[in-house]
Amino acid sequence: METLMKPAEYAKELGISRQAVYAKIKKGLLTAKEVEGKLYIVVDTKTAAQAAPQISPLQSTQSKPENPSSSKSKAIPQEYQKLLAAKDETIAVLKETVEDLKESNKQISTTLKGEIDLLKSAFSEMRSLYVHRIEQLKEVQIASSEEEILEADVKHPEQAETLQEWIGTKRFLRQQNVIKEKQKEKILKKLKKAYKNGDERLSKIDGKLKIDATKAYEDILS
Repeated sequence: METLMKPAEYAKELGISRQAVYAKIKKGLLTAKEVEGKLYIVVDTKTAAQAAPQISPLQSTQSKPENPSSSKSKAIPQEYQKLLAAKDETIAVLKETVEDLKESNKQISTTLKGEIDLLKSAFSEMRSLYVHRIEQLKEVQIASSEEEILEADVKHPEQAETLQEWIGTKRFLRQQNVIKEKQKEKILKKLKKAYKNGDERLSKIDGKLKIDATKAYEDILS
């Protein structure tokens, strides 16, 4: 018949540490089963009973009573032996744990080193690509600047004159040295009439009449 025991109970029963019990499970020396998320040791009670020493009634009656002091002296070394056995198993488990940690740390270090090398390589490649791209952009900007300079040099004088400069009526009259009020009114009427007739020299900007200062206005000033 099989029974289930907690690792702590099994360790207490045998007088060993829980680490030693887990080490036995790991080595396959003990059968373990997980029930509802908890680990239990599978113990065969029949096998355990057979393994236990059998004492016949005759032997029990014929055995001589031991001196309490001598039995006590024998029990002390047995306790020490159990403690030493448990200590040895605990040390063995700790050694295995340390070795596992060393191996894990070694693998982690190797992995990190590989990733760092990959990052360095990628960074170097990206840097070279950006440097090359920046050089290309500089060349494009220099070429475009040279083209603009050449276009400005070969531009026809008539094209430069096509630029418009819009000014207000007050500034226009000052530029034309028109001082008298009657003359101002006369010229303003002519300007408004020319705008209504579609004269391209005149325009309305933000609701105000504007005059192209690059054009001539002898017909209006006369």
